[in-house]
Amino acid sequence: VQLQASGGGLVQPGGSLRLSCTAAGNILGVDTMSWYRQAPGKEREWVATITNEGKTTYVDSVKGRVTVSIDNTKTTLALQMNSLKPDDTAVYYCRFKKYGIAYWGKGTLVTVSS
Repeated sequence: VQLQASGGGLVQPGGSLRLSCTAAGNILGVDTMSWYRQAPGKEREWVATITNEGKTTYVDSVKGRVTVSIDNTKTTLALQMNSLKPDDTAVYYCRFKKYGIAYWGKGTLVTVSS
């Protein structure tokens, strides 16, 4: 499974961004699709997950501001981020998990600054 994340950029506090992650290859068997982020000088942290059944979970710091979704073909994962804060500044990574193996995309940088 090959993953490519996109959609990052510079946004002012309070603004919105929509990240996308496109999957290529054999996605049969993928059961969870997630977003992670890594802020400067910090460890990578989990942000949100959507399962093959559509169940979503979020880290507390983004609840109510962020929505994770997957299209019907299960090849495009999205992360809609609203009310962005400077603390959301990070490189965002997508991850698909298939038969217990994690596949990562290269990250996309989100910078929240005035």
